[in-house]
Amino acid sequence: MAEPKELEGGICAPEGFKAGGVRAGIKAGASKRDLALVYSENPCSSAAVFTSNRVQAANIIVTREHLEKSGGRIRALMANSGNANACTGEAGLAAARRMAALGAEKLALRPEECAVASTGVIGVPLPVDRIEAAMDELAASLRSDGTGALAALEAIMTTDTRKKQGALQITLPSGHDIRIGAMTKGSGMIHPNMATMICVITTDAAISAPMLDRALRRAVGRSFNRLTVDGDMSTNDIALIMAGGAAGNQPIETEGDAYELFAASLETLCVKLARAMARDGEGASRLLTVIVEGAPSEDAAAILARAVAGSSLVKAACFGADANWGRVLCALGYAGIPFDPAAVEVSFKSAAGSIPLCRQGMALPFSEEEAKRILSEEEIRILVRLGTGTGTAAAWGCDLTCEYVKINGDYRS
Repeated sequence: MAEPKELEGGICAPEGFKAGGVRAGIKAGASKRDLALVYSENPCSSAAVFTSNRVQAANIIVTREHLEKSGGRIRALMANSGNANACTGEAGLAAARRMAALGAEKLALRPEECAVASTGVIGVPLPVDRIEAAMDELAASLRSDGTGALAALEAIMTTDTRKKQGALQITLPSGHDIRIGAMTKGSGMIHPNMATMICVITTDAAISAPMLDRALRRAVGRSFNRLTVDGDMSTNDIALIMAGGAAGNQPIETEGDAYELFAASLETLCVKLARAMARDGEGASRLLTVIVEGAPSEDAAAILARAVAGSSLVKAACFGADANWGRVLCALGYAGIPFDPAAVEVSFKSAAGSIPLCRQGMALPFSEEEAKRILSEEEIRILVRLGTGTGTAAAWGCDLTCEYVKINGDYRS
């Protein structure tokens, strides 16, 4: 299988997609773009994955409804930052439905063909009148190139400090080139399952809604659901994929070589974005990658890796470049997965080198100075081997810094 080729253009890299973004003034006093629109010129198959939080924002409820009503045929997304439209009651639901209707009206679609996404402060009414007033400008901002993709991305960012997008091109066994593009926002209130994130994925592949749903769930399960920054799960998480079919391939309707190539490439792109979100964790100075091997299964390895990546004590130790490997074993031990502590091996690795710290569940002699040098790099890898199982998984997180507290201490203001 040929390696996917990286492309510029984000969500506009696939043929047939346009995007744009404007400033609607959704959050009083804000000067950034805060309203985005993504549109497929062609009918779409679509699928989505949502937060598993019992408290769900109005946009989650409405987009679920629209996916069902349209039969998985979403063609557009309206998204805003500056207001989560969560815990806003019937008025919030009405605002989310109005937001979708406004987008659909501009694009000559049925309301159920338009999804909605929101991010920002919880419990504040969504000023849908400001969205309505900005619709002409928003529609005029649509572009089919990287400028449109970037405008839409900027409009959904909140505390993000880095722009997170990507695109891949792959060649199917039939010889057709297909493209997958994606953008995401998220840097805080991030914990499986999923994160405070809006993820929009576009593709010009022809693929049925059921197969698209299967591929998306697999990709999310191995990327965004293995991502943690602070242990808090949002009310607003959504990952939406739209497939417009402009590549002209025979529709992918069953498992096979074409499906496997598409699903693997989608997973690659989602992992790239999940890593970028972890590196952009609020106040973060280091990206943490935790790899667990020798677990009873992949699912077990993922749970163990997430426990280590999510440990506040492990995260704080990495911030201080302190090789406190005992905190890693502690996190493994409360993850709820059976293993033999006497068989555990732990090592830390970075661009500066690798250092084994624990074997057979006990300390190895090591140089504190060398460990500090290794842990002072921008990305730290925590490598864990449990035993003779075949399960392997990675999880991603970041260190816990003083800046995280500062950012979240006055988030509403």
